[in-house]
Amino acid sequence: MLISGYEDDPLVAGEDLLSRPGFWAAYLMWMGETDDEDGEPDTGWFGADEADLDEAYEKLVDQERWPVFRIPFGGGHSVVVVNRNFPDDQGTEYFVSHPDWGRRHGHLATLDGHQAGPGLSWQELSHIANTTCDPNSPGVHDPYARLLLLLPALGDEDLPGDAEEAVSAALVRAAGTPVAEAVRVAARLLLDHPLWEPAVGRYPDRRRSAAVSRRSTASFSATVR
Repeated sequence: MLISGYEDDPLVAGEDLLSRPGFWAAYLMWMGETDDEDGEPDTGWFGADEADLDEAYEKLVDQERWPVFRIPFGGGHSVVVVNRNFPDDQGTEYFVSHPDWGRRHGHLATLDGHQAGPGLSWQELSHIANTTCDPNSPGVHDPYARLLLLLPALGDEDLPGDAEEAVSAALVRAAGTPVAEAVRVAARLLLDHPLWEPAVGRYPDRRRSAAVSRRSTASFSATVR
C-alpha cells in the first residue's frame, strides 16, 4: 500500500481489523479515561474481553505492518488514518488526501506525545461519516464505523443534542456495545478529550451545511503535509 509521503513505511490496508472483537476497545477505550470517580474504561463497553483487546492492540501497533484506515467521502477526497508505528514514536495521524494534491495532505489531527488537535467539529465529523461515495472505492463505507474511526479527532465545545445519540447508535451497530450500556459509554467518550480542549467554531444556521461541505471537501488543503 502506497500513500504519498509514506513511501518508505510498511503501510497496509487496515480495514479488515474492524471486524476483530477487540478492535474498538483498542481504538477507543482510552478516550473514556477521566479523573473523576466514574470508574475505569472497560473492554466490555465494546463487547470484548482482555484477550481480544491485547490481540487487536498488537495489530494496531505492529512495527512491521502499519494499519491504515481510509474513509472516502466525495469528490475523490478521503480521510486517511495512519497508525505511525515507529519503535520510539508511536502515534496516529489523521489527514485528508486527494489524488490531485500529490504529496500534500490536509492535516487534521495527531495523537501522540506531541499531539495536535482537535481536527474536526461535530458538523464536519458527521458530514464526512454520512457522505455517500462510490461503493467500489477502497476504504470503510459503513457510516457507523466511519463515525467511530473519526471520533478521536473530534473537539467541539458546542456539541448538538443528538451527538450522544449518534455515537450511541454507532457503538451498538459497529462496536458491539451492549444496548443497555451504549448511552453511558457514548457520554464518556464525548465528555472530555484526554489530549485537548474542545474548539469553539459556530456556523450561522442557514450557512452551516454549505460551510461544512466546503471545508470538508476543499479547505483542508490549506494545511499541507
